[in-house]
Amino acid sequence: MRYLGMDVAKAKLDCLLLNEDGNKGKSKSVANSRTGIADFLVWIGKQSISPGELHIIMEATGVYHEHAALALSDAGVTVSIVNPAQVKDFGRGLAVRTKTDGVDSYVLARYGALLKPIAWTPPAPEARMLQALIARREAIAQDLQRERNRQEKADATDTPILIRKSLSDSIVFLSKQLVQLQQDIDQHIDRHPDLKNDLALLQSIPAVGPQVGNNMLAVMHAHNFSSAEQLAAYLGLVPVERQSGSSVLGRARLSKAGPARMRAVLYMAAVVATRCNPHVKAVYERLLTRGKSKMSALGPAMRKLVHLCFGVLKTRQPYQREYGKIS
Repeated sequence: MRYLGMDVAKAKLDCLLLNEDGNKGKSKSVANSRTGIADFLVWIGKQSISPGELHIIMEATGVYHEHAALALSDAGVTVSIVNPAQVKDFGRGLAVRTKTDGVDSYVLARYGALLKPIAWTPPAPEARMLQALIARREAIAQDLQRERNRQEKADATDTPILIRKSLSDSIVFLSKQLVQLQQDIDQHIDRHPDLKNDLALLQSIPAVGPQVGNNMLAVMHAHNFSSAEQLAAYLGLVPVERQSGSSVLGRARLSKAGPARMRAVLYMAAVVATRCNPHVKAVYERLLTRGKSKMSALGPAMRKLVHLCFGVLKTRQPYQREYGKIS
């Protein structure tokens, strides 16, 4: 297997192929487009490497890596999408201080050769569509809230009537868009039995409503999580301790390494779950009796809720209040 680091940017892909002995080899820069991917595969062929012999490591960079990862995976290349923070720490371990596209691709290639990260599995088309719909709905919801904030400010000041009308028209339009997108999401889930059945399982959990269910459904269908702990880690809900000897004794905190939007959704669900979900409530109250603050106890409550979501999909059984020892 040959390892190649691919530094992803909006416009281009900077690639570095390691030699068979693991040392720095040839480099190539192509456009981050269909044509660029085709040029890259031609270049790889000229190196006498078949797609099945190549392992590409790239970072998760917003949305710009998605097209390249999907196209390369479809071509038969092994692709790994890694956490940028982990690669940054790895580069420090190699005593790399310079940051350029070429250096970044070299660090990625070395990361792959030494650690051999697991291969990325492309999500199913219906999962990708669900993700896109939910992302668009979230964007519209944020735009709508901003316009409502502007309208509130306009009502409190001497704002011209034309501005007030513009704000009112914008709010009406965005509200209709939000309703339509939610309908599109519901219809998309109804058209795919796997999504529909999994959503029903998720919503069997007290405090998991339509929005939490839709978001968790999108995340869990877009990634292959082997354990509940892995899912919680992806969402940034695992505790990070800071302790060394007798002088450093910091409080554990959530890693917050995953999507912040998902944590915001889960936070509100966990607040509700501490009152209506017996398993989450037991965790929350146990921590309060140990002297934890309500805010500190909500982190484990969120994590417990995520574990329950993983559990119902893993076992294919709806939530059971009496399952396990609650107290």
